Amino acid sequence: MKILYLLFAVFLVLFQATSGSADPLFADTIECRSQGKFCRVGVCPPTFVATGTCHGGLMNCCSK
Repeated sequence: MKILYLLFAVFLVLFQATSGSADPLFADTIECRSQGKFCRVGVCPPTFVATGTCHGGLMNCCSK
């Protein structure tokens, strides 16, 4: 039974995702986030406006 705890720990370390690794690197996304804006699916929140696109045109780049 003790080996199961060790196997669990090994799998946890092996499959741990690093921060930001899930986001593909699109040029428009990098540009949006470097300017302090954020990406959002659909319309931007009420106090924000869409100033561009993210993720290859699939999302809106929102700013104040």
